[in-house]
Amino acid sequence: MTQVWTKARIKCALEERGMTLSGLAELNGIDPSHMRQVWCRAVRPAERALAAYLGVKPAELFPDRYPIRKSRILSAENEALIARAKAQRAADKERAA
Repeated sequence: MTQVWTKARIKCALEERGMTLSGLAELNGIDPSHMRQVWCRAVRPAERALAAYLGVKPAELFPDRYPIRKSRILSAENEALIARAKAQRAADKERAA
């Protein structure tokens, strides 16, 4: 069974290894405020630094953030219509030139 990583467990694991969030940020060239924000929002460099230091994958530490999803405002159907319209405009420009 894999370990469930909570904020407290992550901080405890860091402390057991003699490391702090600020120290880890400094080692990785990350702004310490970004490292602190990792608890409330996705900060990929901070997530990667934490995971690398603890020897796990970022998806193990923050399973609700992975796989990375891209928000989509347009449906796939509308994206196809827009792509066809762009292609048509490009073709029209080539013929006009």
